[in-house]
Amino acid sequence: MASPIDPTSAAFLLTENRNMPMHVGGLQLFKKPEGAGRSYAREMYEASLDVDEIAPLFLKHPYRSARTAGQLVWKPDDQFDIEHHVRHSALPKPGRVRELLELCSRLHSTRLAWERPLWEAHIIEGLRDGRLAMYTKTHHALVDGISAMRLLQSVLTTDPDKRGMPPMWAAQPGTRSSRSDDADEGSITDVPVHALRSAMGITAEAVGMPGALVKTISKGLRNETSALSLYAPRTIFNQQITGSRRFAAQDWPVERLRAIGKSTGTTLNDVVLAMCSGAIRTYLLELDALPESTLVAMVPVGLNAKQSHLASAEGGNAVGAVMARLGSHLHDPADRLKSIHASMRDGKEGLSSMTPAQIMAMSAIGQAPAILTPLLRMQGIVRPPYNLIISNVPGPRSTHYWNGAELLGTYPLSIPINGMALNITCTSYDGKMCFGLTGCRRTVPHLQRLLTYLDDELKALEKAAGI
Repeated sequence: MASPIDPTSAAFLLTENRNMPMHVGGLQLFKKPEGAGRSYAREMYEASLDVDEIAPLFLKHPYRSARTAGQLVWKPDDQFDIEHHVRHSALPKPGRVRELLELCSRLHSTRLAWERPLWEAHIIEGLRDGRLAMYTKTHHALVDGISAMRLLQSVLTTDPDKRGMPPMWAAQPGTRSSRSDDADEGSITDVPVHALRSAMGITAEAVGMPGALVKTISKGLRNETSALSLYAPRTIFNQQITGSRRFAAQDWPVERLRAIGKSTGTTLNDVVLAMCSGAIRTYLLELDALPESTLVAMVPVGLNAKQSHLASAEGGNAVGAVMARLGSHLHDPADRLKSIHASMRDGKEGLSSMTPAQIMAMSAIGQAPAILTPLLRMQGIVRPPYNLIISNVPGPRSTHYWNGAELLGTYPLSIPINGMALNITCTSYDGKMCFGLTGCRRTVPHLQRLLTYLDDELKALEKAAGI
């Protein structure tokens, strides 16, 4: 039976094209259980196929016809073929992480076909150190990045001896299957989605916010941090993209980042942003493409908003976006960290003075140029509202397992769009900060070099902090 597609999900489907696939992905690395044989990857794959019932979320695909009056609807796939969606792959020799990331880059470049449910999962063997990997991708019309992570977490356990655990596409009693249930919770990686919803219908309270609006625009005009950016310089990231992707991933101990924050009076997220700022500065300098003014990153944040009659019954938590000045024009790593800390503090303080509805409305105003520019094909004509998105999503703090296989790391793959060719998303897991960098293969050449520069910047920050 067909069901309507909400406007936000429809927008993700309709704006998609060959150069701009709109799916999120994830790469998980697993260690085989003790005593597992050479056929373990095959067994893992076959267990993923052996599902009694598929969850409704993983059965529906978009459809429209004269019967639906040309409107997009979700329709169950009555010819569902699980072997199309769950696949078994092997890496070529020498089976390094480099070959794994190259495979994920290529898998992430291809669009998901509308005639089938919009997801894939690949069990990957062939790493020379014996580890296994799983790459998954799911269309953003179905789930956002954090909801995809929750789906994965729902089938993991902290018990290494537990067996018979279903894959995330298996129907589980009592679990929610619709996108809207998770979307309404306010994912900090989903700010553009909330912004689009807010832009479609800003409430009366949000409209009546002249003080907050004037203050925000005033700060934007003075090139100060706020929810609105008017001064992002043009960079190589802010142009038309191709459909080919490059993915790079690496993790660092969270404790190293926390030690820098403790020594400098900054937050863990500030240190993540400083690592990204220094790495991007080095990268652009190498290409002779560093702008004279600072790059601006859109940073989704969760915060306690001022209570109002529109705040949810569960509390005043709200989701907003700070347009953070990265200090990429500054030579000294300590100065960059200090600048980022001040920028994030000012941005959060500005949002904290607003109600949840006002934050959503302000996000809509700030996101409008990023949403409309690629839709209207105005890249290069108007200045970018910001240069890239950097997200930091908290994950499980303890070691997790799937049917005895230890999850060693989880690395997010995101969505570059026209005018925004690089996306950096971080996930913390089991004492590690896992970075996932997704970029256009042509627009962002040699993306993997950013991993070296991130490591160099972490060491530079430790030295500046006296660690």
